Amino acid sequence: MKKNFGTLVFMTMFIGLSHAQQVTDSIRLERIILDSLFLAEIEEPKDYQKPKVLHAEPLYIDLIRDLGARKGEKEWNVGFGMFDRRDFNKYEALVEYEWAPVDRLGFEVEVPVTLFNLRDGPTDVERPSNRVESLKLATQWSFLVSEKAKTTLALGYIHEFEFVDLNRISREDLFKGNIYNPFFIAAKRWGRNYHTLIYTGPRIEKEFSQRRDFTYEIHTNFHYMITGTRNFIGLEVNKEIHQGKLETVLRPQMRVGLADNLLVGIVTGIPINRGQEGMSSFVRIIYEPGIFH
Repeated sequence: MKKNFGTLVFMTMFIGLSHAQQVTDSIRLERIILDSLFLAEIEEPKDYQKPKVLHAEPLYIDLIRDLGARKGEKEWNVGFGMFDRRDFNKYEALVEYEWAPVDRLGFEVEVPVTLFNLRDGPTDVERPSNRVESLKLATQWSFLVSEKAKTTLALGYIHEFEFVDLNRISREDLFKGNIYNPFFIAAKRWGRNYHTLIYTGPRIEKEFSQRRDFTYEIHTNFHYMITGTRNFIGLEVNKEIHQGKLETVLRPQMRVGLADNLLVGIVTGIPINRGQEGMSSFVRIIYEPGIFH
């Protein structure tokens, strides 16, 4: 009797494990099918389009246009950020429009704005002036798109015409200098869901009648894209080398699709070695007009 009971328990456990394995295999197969259909929808060329590899785009230091952009793609971005400094709060806002006039070549126009307010309580710190930071013009060319290696390489350039502070516009010239920022991008998708990307290049700021200020940027990114969607979670690591010092900010982030052509990205900033800077938050709203029309 005990032997038969033990056999019955063993068979029940075996059947249960087999059923659980079948459910797991079924879920895994469903995910594979969803990913394959989604990647095919994004990547497979239609009409006379060129091939494209899907990559996750970082949310804080974003790209000028999708890597491997196709003619006719366009996108509006609106961003809002709050940054905790030692003696004051800094608020950032931006509006940008990006488009691809031909395959694999993107352009962008952006206007960033920065506002400041002092913390409550006595302080001897002078509040920085509010300003429209610059008129930013940029381009990006994906010169290599490898479907086999799931890799895209791109070159780009950003030129910023810096405005004077808002309280000085009536007394001085409108522009105070230029920022020159060539950059290189290498992105790779590992399997169907994991994405890595590096964005690097020098940023040279030259105000009129002043010496050049040189900074080298190295931004590395890792993202996991949710099966069958453009939603992702990830980490953007923004690194700058300035005057021989390395400054790093970790930016965990997530992107969620609200509709086929509307997404929202949420970013948290965690400085590693910036003594004057505290935590920050940033939200980016992404609208792609006519993307599926």
